Amino acid sequence: MRTAGPAPTAKSTIPPAVYVLAAGVFAMVTSEFTVAGLMPQLAEGLGTGIPQIGYLVTIFAAAMALGGPPLTLALLRVPPRIALLLVFALFLSGNVLAALATGYPMMVLARILSGAASQAFFGIAVSMAVRLVDEHVRGRAVAVVMNGLMLGTLLGLPFATFIGGRFGWQSAFWAISALTLIAAALTLAVVRSPAPQAGEGAEAPAPVRTELAVLRRPQFLLALASSTLIIGATFSAFSFLTPILTEVTGFSAGTVPVLLLAYGAATLLGNVVVGRLADRHTVSTLLIGTGLNALFLTGFALFAGLPPLALAFMLGIGLVGVTMNPTMAVRIQRAGSTAPLVNTIHGSFITLGVMIGSAAGSALIPLGGLRAPVVLGIGLAVLALVTILPALGSAHLRRGLR
Repeated sequence: MRTAGPAPTAKSTIPPAVYVLAAGVFAMVTSEFTVAGLMPQLAEGLGTGIPQIGYLVTIFAAAMALGGPPLTLALLRVPPRIALLLVFALFLSGNVLAALATGYPMMVLARILSGAASQAFFGIAVSMAVRLVDEHVRGRAVAVVMNGLMLGTLLGLPFATFIGGRFGWQSAFWAISALTLIAAALTLAVVRSPAPQAGEGAEAPAPVRTELAVLRRPQFLLALASSTLIIGATFSAFSFLTPILTEVTGFSAGTVPVLLLAYGAATLLGNVVVGRLADRHTVSTLLIGTGLNALFLTGFALFAGLPPLALAFMLGIGLVGVTMNPTMAVRIQRAGSTAPLVNTIHGSFITLGVMIGSAAGSALIPLGGLRAPVVLGIGLAVLALVTILPALGSAHLRRGLR
């Protein structure tokens, strides 16, 4: 028998403003990954080596993790829409500085500005998205915002790489600056700050001390640990897909971009599906998705030398890896709040997962070869399952299992 669902309201559907927020995320993610796609050109243009350019990726991630929360904290009393526009301005200045960079130190400063702004934008955007809709569609709203991340990987990185390779690396940052201006203009025209409401978890701005108090809640800390480990597990494999596919699986270098495009398509599909499940089945979706990720990582580690199986397991990782983002966000909000600072702190722990997966994976390659990072990912996924299990008995999160 079909049970009656929530009464339809104006906030039961995803409003255009949420899609505009996704456009902002798209610009941020495109900038984040551009350095990885233009390493040779940047090394030549800045008069340095590939390893030094690689550090720019780490610097951006560190700026996200360490600079995002203080920036969000500084904007806590600013109306969310104005806060977004201020973050856009900082992000734009970082990309313009990158386009004008004449040396490595100037590029480092540009990446620090862009990274801190990017993380703050993620936190504020996710917070706004969930407060613009009813509670029972928050997971879908987060999934829409996260589609900006998926599309940034799927389309933004190839776009910036093509522009930079064809017209010079500076042109890639000018193009991202143009994308930023477009996203900011759309935000100004479409997005409005959500009105403070009582109930349904849509709270008015709380004192800073109150927002930081969530850091003392065991379930919130477990949720942060889960997110870090889930993303760390995924990136321990994703960070090394290209060398694994060419040196272990045996695909040609020319085939790898097509395979990565397929991986990106899998993440996009998985994000849509998980977004539909995130509200009603939060914890169970996290458990099943992370368990499948552990199995797919195991299969990829064991059968990376067999092209058909390697491809199948790689696509599986794409379906259930970073696509857990909507469920992770809903769990964090239920264990903490929907406040921008909470979502930014969560984003910093996700970035920490990226850094752990890529850095620890790199350290393991000399010891165990290219499959070693994938084995690390298996261990991280298993640890993630351990941190999710306590949520099954949590009354605070029980509604996520319905």
